[in-house]
Amino acid sequence: MTHPGAHAAQNPDKIAAILAETGERVTYAELEERSVRLANVLREAGLRPGDVVALLSENNLRVFEVYWAAMRSGLYVTAINHNLVAEEAGYIVADSGAAALVVSAGKADVAKAVLATGVRPGLLLSYDGPVDGFGSYEEALASASDVAPADQPHGAPMLYSSGTTGRPKGVRPPLPPVPFTEIGDPLVGLIGQAFGVGPDTVYLTPAPIYHAAPLRWCGAVHAHGGTVVMLRRFDAAAALDAIARHRVTHAQFVPTMFVRMLHLPQEQRDAADVSSLRVAVHAAAPCPVDVKQAMIDWWGPILVEYYAGTEGNGLTMTDSATWLTKPGTVGRPLLGVLHICDDDGRELPTGEIGTVYVERETVPFEYHNDPEKTKAAQHPEHETWTTLGDIGYVDGDGFLFLTDRKSFMIISGGVNIYPQETENALALHPAVHDVAVIGLPDPEMGERVTAFVQPRAGVATGPELEQEIIAFVKSRIAGYKAPRSVRFVEDLPRTETGKLVKGELRARYATT
Repeated sequence: MTHPGAHAAQNPDKIAAILAETGERVTYAELEERSVRLANVLREAGLRPGDVVALLSENNLRVFEVYWAAMRSGLYVTAINHNLVAEEAGYIVADSGAAALVVSAGKADVAKAVLATGVRPGLLLSYDGPVDGFGSYEEALASASDVAPADQPHGAPMLYSSGTTGRPKGVRPPLPPVPFTEIGDPLVGLIGQAFGVGPDTVYLTPAPIYHAAPLRWCGAVHAHGGTVVMLRRFDAAAALDAIARHRVTHAQFVPTMFVRMLHLPQEQRDAADVSSLRVAVHAAAPCPVDVKQAMIDWWGPILVEYYAGTEGNGLTMTDSATWLTKPGTVGRPLLGVLHICDDDGRELPTGEIGTVYVERETVPFEYHNDPEKTKAAQHPEHETWTTLGDIGYVDGDGFLFLTDRKSFMIISGGVNIYPQETENALALHPAVHDVAVIGLPDPEMGERVTAFVQPRAGVATGPELEQEIIAFVKSRIAGYKAPRSVRFVEDLPRTETGKLVKGELRARYATT
């Protein structure tokens, strides 16, 4: 059984999803009916296989209705980071070619601002309240047929990953060549076999649902007939409470969440009931060895780590017992074959550091509207070998260790931040002569966004200018991309051709 309808037929009252903070819940019967009705709304509006449904929402149970409506209609679903400003969100709606935009009333300001940019998909729906310019989601579903279409091709997520040039790029996988009633996402089989997900699974998702892992994992849990427990936002104490209250069996975190839970008072940690947990999954960013060891000491050897990306080109995994024998590894491949290559594409011997490529039988993805970026992610001689730009090595037992990023992408709290976008936002600030943005080590967030500013001649620097610069960035791009701090310097290391030497900058300031 691979979709809500199959589970609704056998156990209609089983809970498919719960919103932890409010207790709101949706059964499999409700999820099936609402996704069928929305699928009929989308079809009536003229959407056809390969079209895109864009979704702008906070963590909300309606997300799963939109997801499954797209999956059963041969559509792509593009979940948009709801922290983006209107121009950024509007770019994704336009670039994806979205034929429909579904929004939460909780994000009305951004939704209305997107329309004000001139971006206007053919179908506009809002749920949980009115939004100017949008039709009522609830009324549309109420008037739609509850009979599933006879033809239900399989859809797929098409999510956006930020680009180094400041514009995010859509990761567009091929649509599965099977009907909706069959497994179309390899993750469904993988999490069943490797992570023990099944009908008795209670899965806690504390991260924003617009990210690839939370959205796809929740969908895969539903495919197996499990129950998803969603947090509106992560809070260390609330996560522990949800685990105890709902008897969570599986949960997924990023390392920053581990750090915040470890920072809770010892008596609060000791009182937390995590006895129901069978698997604690973590990914999205490197986990410091000491942090992971502390979590294993607290929760037991139930941590399972994987390495993958929005692109879905491969996946490695390691359990706690294995990791303890090889601290720092991200595991061996479950999906794809690893190759470590030098800058010219030559495969390197075991233990040598180079670019990590994953081999698949076919090309696993393309970057939407960016064939050059797609080509750059492929090996120069083997297009089915693709890379996420990570650098690492494979040991003699086939375990992957990551050592760096080819680009100087910043990973802060499990979120990828590309410094070029922040640098671009600051380029026209009247006080800035030159700027470089890098990630510096941070004990809680993994890395913190730090701006190095060479001020214009005669400009007085100090705390007031620092706060002005940070506020300036936040007014132009999403706040989480803004620098946490600004350091004023006399000059920045550049080559004769004007290229920033960020390696030198990081080496100079990494320990300060």
